[in-house]
Amino acid sequence: MSLNQLIQKCSNHDTQAQSELYQLFSSKLFSVCLKYSRNYAEAEDNLQDAFLTIFKKISQFNNKGSFEGWLKRIAINTALQRYRGQGVFEIIHEDFIADEDIEIDDEDISLDFLLKIIQELPDRYRLVFNMYVLDGYSHKEIADLLRITDGTSKSNLARARKILKDKIEAYKAGFNAQSL
Repeated sequence: MSLNQLIQKCSNHDTQAQSELYQLFSSKLFSVCLKYSRNYAEAEDNLQDAFLTIFKKISQFNNKGSFEGWLKRIAINTALQRYRGQGVFEIIHEDFIADEDIEIDDEDISLDFLLKIIQELPDRYRLVFNMYVLDGYSHKEIADLLRITDGTSKSNLARARKILKDKIEAYKAGFNAQSL
């Protein structure tokens, strides 16, 4: 069955087609949810909520852009929705912090470690970092989605990068000390 046929069947509330769509995309969307969630359990909840929205709105997909991109946007918005009512994105008038470049020596830093330290960032920093660095959103788009200012988005990104840089440097220092 083609993807267009699957989408059409899901639009008609065909539960077998919905199950097949879930099987096709759940692992990719779970990765997205995990990036935007505090922990594994919250990511599972976000995935379930995202699929409920997907099945409810699938008839609105109009073949403009990729279907996978449409799914990903719903998953991200679902995760962000959890934070909107929690005051996580309270606008704070902060001076802009210079953007930190993070240089990573692939031999010293594992992907698991990077994911772990990104997950440990405070919510507002983690979400802005993920949206800007990993998903390619502009500061304007982030500001609109999170209902913050462009400056707050830039400041949160800079602070996230600074925290990550400090953790990477501490990790490398510990790693180099162990290899002596």
